[in-house]
Amino acid sequence: RVAELKDEQLYGQGHERPEWQFCPICALPIPFPVINHSVFNVCCMKRICHGCNVAAHKHKRGLYDCLFCRTVPPVNEAEELAMIQARAAKKDPVAIFYLGLKYCHGTIGLQKDMQRAVELWTEAAELGSSEALYNLGVAHDYGDGEGAQQDKVKSYECFKKAAMQGHVESRHSLGANEVNNANYDRAVKHLLISANIGYENSLTVIKLMFTRGLATKEQYCEALKGYQNALEES
Repeated sequence: RVAELKDEQLYGQGHERPEWQFCPICALPIPFPVINHSVFNVCCMKRICHGCNVAAHKHKRGLYDCLFCRTVPPVNEAEELAMIQARAAKKDPVAIFYLGLKYCHGTIGLQKDMQRAVELWTEAAELGSSEALYNLGVAHDYGDGEGAQQDKVKSYECFKKAAMQGHVESRHSLGANEVNNANYDRAVKHLLISANIGYENSLTVIKLMFTRGLATKEQYCEALKGYQNALEES
């Protein structure tokens, strides 16, 4: 019964996209992949969809202040880092996560430091960042020998927590993991959720499972319909 209750929570939560994946200007969901269809402003830690960004700047004639908070954007890496650190110091989970990304890749003047990146992602996750949970899941799934040791159990827990917050890549990862473990019924449950949110990769996997007899025609049709509905909303 305990296992059933856990599954009810796992599959019953995270059916809607998190707030940060909606443009704060037009209030529409940003198409996937989110980073390819939006700009990220370090001044306020908000993502603006490309549509709003382009439309606004056409009328501004070269004045590129932030559409959300009206702050002038940083002109160099030092200013960008200072803005991120200022928000992180105020315990903004998005800023802490983003600072972790910079340490992960060694950009904006920071030396690459995976241990520091994992520390920051852990802090951001504790403050509610599903993105941080996902990155921790990836780090522990593969292990980098520096900041995170390979730990499949910890990776699964991170993906699970993020998926229950609506993080679609985490939900897809759970589904893919169940496919690899030949738990096809559980896999389809996960992949249906992420396909219905609008994640094309999940639809592709369900289609492949259907062609191989691992998912039913009804399940594939449900995924296709949900995916198409999600696209119409974005």
